Amino acid sequence: MNKVKVSTEKGNTRILGLLGQLEKISLESTLQDVENVRHITSKLLHLVQTQVGGTVRDDGKLRVVRMHMKPDSISSERTKKDITAKGSTGMEVILSTLENTHDLQTTLNILNILNELVSVGGGRRCGVLVSKGGSQILLQLLFSASKDSPPNEEVMVQLHSILAKIGPKDKKFGVKARINGALGITLNLVKQNLQNSKLILPCLQLLRVYSSNSVNAVTLGKNGVVELMFKIIGPFNKKNTSLIKVSLDTLAALLKSKTNARRSVDRGYLPVLLTIYIDWHRHDLRHRHMLIRKGILTCIKNITGIKLGRKAFVDAEGMKILYSTSQDCLSVRTLDPLVNISSLIMRKCFPKNRLPIPTIKSVYHFQLPIIPTSGPVAQLYNLAPEVDDVVDESDDMDDNELETDNENEDEEKDENKKNDDIETDINKLKPVHELGRPIEELEVYKQFFPELTEDFQACNHSEENLASASMSDVQRPGPIIVPTAGEEQPSKRKVIQVTESNTPESQQILPNVYQGAAQDHKLPILIDLQNKQQNRNSVNTWYSKQNGHTSTQCLNNEIAKGLDDMSLHCNNAPDDVKCWNARCVSGTENKPSFLTLGETCSKTCQQLSGCGKSLFVSSFGQPPSWQQVGTQLGQLCCSGIDTDAEDESSVSSEEPGISELPEPGALQPLHDCDLYVEIVKKTKSVPEYSEVAYPDYFGHIPPPFKEHLIERPYGVQRTKIFQDIERLIHANDIIDKIVYDLDFLSYPIPEDGETLRFNSQFESGNLRKAIQVRKFEYDLILNSDINSNHHHQWFYFEVSGMRNAVPYRFNIINCEKSNSQFNYGMHPIMYSVQEAMLGRPQWIRTGTDICYYKNHFSRSSIAAGGLKGKSYYTLTFTMNFTHKDDVCYFAYHYPYTYSTLQMHIQKLEALHDPQQIYFRQDSICETLGGNPCPVLTITSVPESKSWEDLYQFRNRPYIFLTSRVHPGESNSSWVMKGTLEFLMSNNLAAQNLRDSYIFKIVPMLNPDGVINGSHRCSLSGEDLNRQWLTPNPELHPTIYHTKGLLQYLASIQHMPLVFCDYHGHSRKKNVFMYGCSIKETVWQTDVSASSCDLQEDLGYRTLPKILNQIAPAFCMSSCSFVVEKSKESTARVVVWREIGVTRSYTMESTYCGCDQGKYKGQQIGTRELEEMGAKFCIGLLRLKRLTSMECRLPHGLLDVENDLIDTRCNVTSPTTQVLDVDEPRCLEEIDYSAESSDEQDVDLNETADFDTQYFDPSTQEEQLSDSDIPKRDFFL
Repeated sequence: MNKVKVSTEKGNTRILGLLGQLEKISLESTLQDVENVRHITSKLLHLVQTQVGGTVRDDGKLRVVRMHMKPDSISSERTKKDITAKGSTGMEVILSTLENTHDLQTTLNILNILNELVSVGGGRRCGVLVSKGGSQILLQLLFSASKDSPPNEEVMVQLHSILAKIGPKDKKFGVKARINGALGITLNLVKQNLQNSKLILPCLQLLRVYSSNSVNAVTLGKNGVVELMFKIIGPFNKKNTSLIKVSLDTLAALLKSKTNARRSVDRGYLPVLLTIYIDWHRHDLRHRHMLIRKGILTCIKNITGIKLGRKAFVDAEGMKILYSTSQDCLSVRTLDPLVNISSLIMRKCFPKNRLPIPTIKSVYHFQLPIIPTSGPVAQLYNLAPEVDDVVDESDDMDDNELETDNENEDEEKDENKKNDDIETDINKLKPVHELGRPIEELEVYKQFFPELTEDFQACNHSEENLASASMSDVQRPGPIIVPTAGEEQPSKRKVIQVTESNTPESQQILPNVYQGAAQDHKLPILIDLQNKQQNRNSVNTWYSKQNGHTSTQCLNNEIAKGLDDMSLHCNNAPDDVKCWNARCVSGTENKPSFLTLGETCSKTCQQLSGCGKSLFVSSFGQPPSWQQVGTQLGQLCCSGIDTDAEDESSVSSEEPGISELPEPGALQPLHDCDLYVEIVKKTKSVPEYSEVAYPDYFGHIPPPFKEHLIERPYGVQRTKIFQDIERLIHANDIIDKIVYDLDFLSYPIPEDGETLRFNSQFESGNLRKAIQVRKFEYDLILNSDINSNHHHQWFYFEVSGMRNAVPYRFNIINCEKSNSQFNYGMHPIMYSVQEAMLGRPQWIRTGTDICYYKNHFSRSSIAAGGLKGKSYYTLTFTMNFTHKDDVCYFAYHYPYTYSTLQMHIQKLEALHDPQQIYFRQDSICETLGGNPCPVLTITSVPESKSWEDLYQFRNRPYIFLTSRVHPGESNSSWVMKGTLEFLMSNNLAAQNLRDSYIFKIVPMLNPDGVINGSHRCSLSGEDLNRQWLTPNPELHPTIYHTKGLLQYLASIQHMPLVFCDYHGHSRKKNVFMYGCSIKETVWQTDVSASSCDLQEDLGYRTLPKILNQIAPAFCMSSCSFVVEKSKESTARVVVWREIGVTRSYTMESTYCGCDQGKYKGQQIGTRELEEMGAKFCIGLLRLKRLTSMECRLPHGLLDVENDLIDTRCNVTSPTTQVLDVDEPRCLEEIDYSAESSDEQDVDLNETADFDTQYFDPSTQEEQLSDSDIPKRDFFL
């Protein structure tokens, strides 16, 4: 006989002895010794009881004895732990005795013991009981006990009570209960004992557990359980509240079944529930029965999960009822769970509307040279013109409301099923090393690698670099206009003729792509302010009231008006000065005014963000603070790189003379206003933009202050949702006036002085429509990507005509992603023209009451990739403008246009020292829109023309960098700007870097998308980062030829050491990398270990680990090196697999901010992004040292197995084309669904509303160990 095993601590000898006696009796089959078994089980019950019994009950033959002695609660808790401890056989002994005994008193004693074990705090013990087969034994006992006539009430109470507690712990409990006939037994007990609350209470609790299984719920519904529940619940009654509460919970579980929900609607139970809820709401004045009210709302919520339920709810005036009761509850914080559930119900039942646009396709049309044979673009082109692609189909289907009685149930599915998107085929993970194109065909790319054959005999490097095709002159129709915050007298309007300057002839573009590209058109461009309203219907006119101004307003107007005569110039003096003349005119009518780009801007203008030497000097008697503004501007305008002493020392201590970063102002300015305008004239856009956004013209300097992640006020999301619901309830209060519409530019624009004016007709702009819904509230609709019908995220638009100190609410109502960092502290950004005139030309994070939630606008199946009933999401924020009649710009992130890139490249080329830096700009191809795609080559000029130096020059490893394949990811361009500026600087580290590598850089892979304000796609309507496997030279020329460059390098055995594609990430914080690893991919799957015996170079982890040490914004714990099937056609995977680059990465930069390191709690800005670009370069220097033959890798640097992080990804459904993105789902995701019928119930103790600040799991994300965080981060 095996001895009973329990914990051997002192004081447990008694329980050990009793269990041993019980086991001995059981093994010797002497259970006929009834009295002895009763005595032992009675003693055990005494040891585990925590409360005093006080009765001796005689039921004829049965005598139940309860001990009068109060046991020590600590000892009883220890006894429970001993019985259920790991390795203990106590539970088996007790269950075996229960299974074999036929004595009723022994059965009751054991049931009481089990009930005590699984009582409050017994969650783990419930699991132990289930693991020992307890649920099956108890269900069999229930079946046998039900045969008694009548069944013993005490046994039934105990059995149902225990089963109700352990049922949720058993994944297959629903099946077991159905097989053992337990459903019918429990249901009959309830029907026969409606007046016996003691018995039916545990029975109802068990019915609730049964109903968690969908098949059981349908079965119970067919047998009248729903009707039975409505016999128990009723109007306000202080009696039997516990029974009513449990009945409501059981009913709510039953109504999750759509079949039962439909049955309830057919029988008219929904209006009954609303009536009951009103009654409890009115009478529960002290809020003592909140759980009952919550239970009623939960039942209503589950019924409205089906179409019929939503219709019945609206017909029964449910919207008004819940809105009214919710308003009564708002003042009581403890009633927030009621308000939250009411909000969910109302959002769900809010009638689905179509977007107020004629088509979901883009306003702009671009005819493709060839039409794809399949895919979303092909579907778009094959769509019949008469098809309404905006129609709401969400309730046209029958909700698939019938469940089938099958055994394929949810609880039988493995909850931890593997990620099907992770590639498990080892052969597909192994590099193929196939070029994919004939070597002869790749020879055409030799012209882009002159550095490999250059002998430097012709000395003048500055003359070697031919001008890029990007600077070819192209005639641009219409005027180029920059809006200002000023005003102009009608008599001052004039037409200024501007003749473009000569530019070098463009270089030859690759053959067979697009011929006849660039010829110089040296025709005059007219800048006509007088025709402004004809060209744009005065959408962007500058308007203000004719009332008198205060002194502050007068100053603002002087600054703004002075722009008409502003002279922007620079000279070679160290302290450049920018001047303008201005006049103060008060009491006159303000009229439209724009800064003309002609005689007034005839000289080169340096951008302030470059070095800060240029100051504003006013000619109209500037106030004392004006010089201070200029001085501060000069000190703060350098956007460059973090140069903290600790930062320098941390690097230089290991690499002296290599890691110093440029001092502020080391680079000359990279912004030139006139040059920008000239480039804009040559940039080709589908809408043929004729205007320049002021921020792009004047430039941006990072603000001198930190911009922290916001902590959203309590209840803000709920407040916004209720305001939306008020539109339906108080429809007469809605203005519903269109104030801006790209679909109908002839639409009259109101000039009442009370309405905001909008504009987005400039490079990278995106705003399709603006509708005034209330006096200070506007719904905004974004434009789809061209040749697409979705991808709404990027926005960039202008607002004017505002009042100051008035809260304006802006709602972008056609967002598509299910969650956003706007829920976790992120701000939109704004640029104020009047602030710029006051010496603060900067994009700033702004807005209050920011939140992101599902709205009542429904996407058609055409827009949702074939899925019906998908909703759009709303991004809402409130803005209080500082200046009256300002011109402000709002954007999703810091804009960085194609023209800005071209300007920066030209400035870098003009400013570099050709005797030190080898810089070359080429154009690899023309885009579909006719814009050149630049490719840059940066390295250092060899020290001499000797054979040794030339040999070293030609054999330097390549670093291949790309960026901005997704137009909306402007943060990637700012990172690239930081990289380019660092590489072109005179810093010793940059010199060392140029001596070590040849950089081949394609800084903008999708110029057309950037120019035309797209978020994801090129003009082909496709995501270019999904075309790397088989790019089409006509539809995806930039990808085709960039891949060709890489294939050429592979063909000459000169593969890049590092390939990195810069991206932006909308749903995660920090900066991080995605790489490629066979082993780490396999580790995420269930593939057998034998298949993992692969040899793999672990060097792919080196660069991310280096960046984690030196870059404050970088986070190693967010990195992933898993290869997914859905990403097999991305640049990272294709370059890794086909080209054979081990260190092939995607570097993702957050739009939001950081939750670790030096920048923890701060939003990311252009300064931090540019710093990341520079830090990436420093990381490459470290990589050089670590990959050299003389260097030994530090211990643990590549310790993958010990440092492996969980990179399991939630993968977007392959049928969903809308949200097919390069990123896993948000780590901080919250269920905002207003449609699903399985939202998690609000916790009973919850005092917060659904605001995401209370559910933000960012605080629970992986925390870096002290060893992973640079020591300096703790002191900065």
